Amino acid sequence: MPAASSWQTRANALTAVRLLAAPALAMAVCGGEPRVAAALLLVAITSDFADGWVARRYGEVTHLGGLIDHAADALFVTTGSAALASVGVLPPLLPPLIALAFLQYAVDSGASHRRPLRASWLGRWNGIAYYVIVAVPIVRDALSLAWPAPALLRDLAWLLILSTLASMADRLWASAAGRSRA
Repeated sequence: MPAASSWQTRANALTAVRLLAAPALAMAVCGGEPRVAAALLLVAITSDFADGWVARRYGEVTHLGGLIDHAADALFVTTGSAALASVGVLPPLLPPLIALAFLQYAVDSGASHRRPLRASWLGRWNGIAYYVIVAVPIVRDALSLAWPAPALLRDLAWLLILSTLASMADRLWASAAGRSRA
């Protein structure tokens, strides 16, 4: 079986790093270990950039690999935001919304029918913002900075909640209207 049609690829191994880092990140955040959390965040971000490059470089691009990559991102940021919510840094509504947004994205894209995932413009930016809203308080605490203040982070998280709801509503509307997403 060629590497590109197997789930056992170098790219998927890099993606698995994020899956393994997610619970460790939660333990570091909840255990008050911001430097460990920052190191895990760096590992996750590095693996996220590297897995796509490796997949293209070695001809390992697959539908399953793309789905696993997005699922690993969703799990990592959902777990990170849940840990941050459990210690009072982020609103508790954000983690389940991230999970629901990813689930909607995968189902709406027809992932179970091996269709390529279809991201919306707002959804793509939300995906980046999920990493940022998790990274900022972790890096702030790892570097012992006072900024951004907790109130600002909560306000930004609420904006992300609203943006996520808007993206989900747009995807529902687009799906109901039968139009294709770009």
